[in-house]
Amino acid sequence: MIYLDYAASSPLCEEALQTLMTMSRDVYANASSLHDGGGRAAHIVERSREFVAGLIGGHPDGLFFTGGGTESNILAIQSLAGALPPGRRHILISALEHHSVKLAAAGLVPLGYEVEVIAPDASGRIGPGQIEPLLRPGTGLVSVQHANSETGLVQDLPAIGAFLHERGILLHSDAVQSFGKIGFSVRELEVDALSVSAHKVQGPKGVGAVYIRPGVPFAPLYPGTLHESGFRPGTVNVPGIAAFAAAAVYTCGQREERTQQYRRLRQHLKQQFQACGLSAYLVVDRLPGGEVNVLPHIAGCAGLGYEGQYVMLECNRKGICISTGSACSSGHHTVPDTLVSLGLSEGEGHSFFRISFGPDTTTQHLDLLVQTLHELEQTKKEGSFL
Repeated sequence: MIYLDYAASSPLCEEALQTLMTMSRDVYANASSLHDGGGRAAHIVERSREFVAGLIGGHPDGLFFTGGGTESNILAIQSLAGALPPGRRHILISALEHHSVKLAAAGLVPLGYEVEVIAPDASGRIGPGQIEPLLRPGTGLVSVQHANSETGLVQDLPAIGAFLHERGILLHSDAVQSFGKIGFSVRELEVDALSVSAHKVQGPKGVGAVYIRPGVPFAPLYPGTLHESGFRPGTVNVPGIAAFAAAAVYTCGQREERTQQYRRLRQHLKQQFQACGLSAYLVVDRLPGGEVNVLPHIAGCAGLGYEGQYVMLECNRKGICISTGSACSSGHHTVPDTLVSLGLSEGEGHSFFRISFGPDTTTQHLDLLVQTLHELEQTKKEGSFL
C-alpha cells in the first residue's frame, strides 16, 4: 500500500508507540487517585503538559488535554463563548473552517449567539480587510484556522490577532494541520486559544489539546467538571497523553528536515503532472499569489475530469491511498465549502482530490500515483470510459 493521506491521519512513530505500550502496561492508575500509583500517573500527565505547551511556546497552566482535534475545537469555542459578556455574543468564523468549528458555532445559535461567516479574498486569505466589515460592537470571538486541510493555505494569524486585540476581541485558531509542520508560538500568532491533535503528528488517535492563554476567561461546557482543571470531564487518558507528548517532541524535532523533503516532493509532483500532460493541477497554483504560504505536505488537486471520489477509488484499486478532502466529511459528495469560497466552479470542485505526504513518502510513490492518474485520463480520452 502507498499511503498518501497523511493530512487525514499519520502512523505512530516509534517513540509514541513505545511510550504508549510502556504506559499502558505500567502506569494504569487513575491520575486523580490519591495513592502513589495515582500520583505517578498525574506526574506523567503534568510532564506531558509541559512538553506540549513548550512546543507551542505556551504556559502549562493553559494547556488542557482532550479527546482529539474535533473535541478540541468544540470545547474551545463553546467554552470561550460561554464566558463572553452578554453584550458580546456575536461570533465570526471563516468559511474555510473544519466541520467541527462550524458544528461548534452552530450549537451556539440556539443559545442566543449570532454567528457570521468570513469569506476569504480571491487568494484564499482571511485578513483584517475581510473581518472588519463584519465587526459589530457586540463581536466577542473570532475563529480562523491556521492552515487549511484541503489546500494547505496558511493564514496570517499575527495580523488578524493584533487587529482583533486592539478591539478587545478574542481569537481562536484550529492549528490541527499546522502543528508539527511549521514552527510557531502562541505569542507570535497572537491567539487567545489554539486546538491541536495527536494523530496528525504521529501520535495516537483519540488525544488532542486546547491551549487557552492564562487569564482568558472560559466557562466549562460541562459545569462541575473536575478533570483537566474543569475543562473536560472523564478519566484522563494517561498512556495516550504521554504518547502524544512523545510524538509531538519527535515530530517537531524533525520539522525542518521534513519541510525540505515535502517541498522537494511537491515540486516533483508538479513536474510529473506537466511531464505527463495531465490536466490536473494544484488548486493553490490557480489562486492569485499562488504558493506564497502553504503547508508543503498538502497538495489539493482538481481538473482531472473525473469526480474526485472516482479518482480516489481508482487509486485505491491500485493500492494508493489518497482522499477527497477532510476525512470528517468523507462520504458526502457535495463540493467542500473551502473550494466554493475559493471561487472554483462546480465542476472543478467535484473533481477535487487531495494528496498529502509523510516522512515515508518517496518520489517513486508519486511516480506511481501520476502513472495511475495518467492511465485514468488516457482511458477517458480514448472514449472507453462509460
